[in-house]
Amino acid sequence: MDGAEGGAGGEGRAVAVAGECEREPHPSDSLRTFGAVVQALREHAGLSRVELGERVRFSKHTVESVELGRRMPDEAFVERAEKVLGNTGALRKASAHLTRGEVGLAAWFRRWARLEREAVSLCTYECRLVPGLLQSEAYARAVFEGTIPLRTDEELEAQLAARMERQAMMRDRPRVPFSFIVEEHVFRRRFGDAQAMRELFDHVVERTAPRNVTLQVVPLDAGLHACLDGPLRLLETADGQKVGYSEGQQNGRLISDRKEVGLLSQRYDTLRSQALNPRESRDLLERLRGEL
Repeated sequence: MDGAEGGAGGEGRAVAVAGECEREPHPSDSLRTFGAVVQALREHAGLSRVELGERVRFSKHTVESVELGRRMPDEAFVERAEKVLGNTGALRKASAHLTRGEVGLAAWFRRWARLEREAVSLCTYECRLVPGLLQSEAYARAVFEGTIPLRTDEELEAQLAARMERQAMMRDRPRVPFSFIVEEHVFRRRFGDAQAMRELFDHVVERTAPRNVTLQVVPLDAGLHACLDGPLRLLETADGQKVGYSEGQQNGRLISDRKEVGLLSQRYDTLRSQALNPRESRDLLERLRGEL
């Protein structure tokens, strides 16, 4: 959930150094699994790490780091290793599921976070919490403090820092359209004192003020609608692919099937027409703030 992105969104950087891979500060399970597959295929082929490195034009140390899950392999490594180690397609398919072990991100959220940072458009519907990209620091802290199992102070601070860092992409990408649809009852749910609530409303209004950001609130009297199955997110990649994401208790699901994504898009577009328009939504938030 956006309250449980495992804590937020850290930055996973793309490989920048030609021929080598970056060291991962927090190896993920998928990296370790991928590395084990590379090692098994290498040993089956009767190659040492030095020999594989020579054939894929990477150093022995890079091969070792990939096999141990310490480095994210770039596309060149995957393609060359695939050809050298049997060309079965196993490495290509496995590489599509690799995620970085960013601090502050739940394992199930990492792939979406990576796509989100490169998306050319992003749509979010939320019915439980204020979306993570719009949360004030005090609100995010309250969310993390209320989760079970309890976090240590260090974990909580890492999650909070990651969430605030994730919000920076809205400031840094002024040409990317961000659309939010949020249920009114989400903003009526109290946390902290009146001042904390006012700060939340001020933060949301500020975050949604730029021309590329729209916020629509679904009023309490809107009745039942097509998105009641739960929160959803949609994005479009630079190459025109549309991807969806849904999340529940301790899990999340990336959705790439065209029919399913198309269905979610229809639901989102329908809800857009049922929600308050951006001006009415802003007026509602200001009214709620004035009632505190």
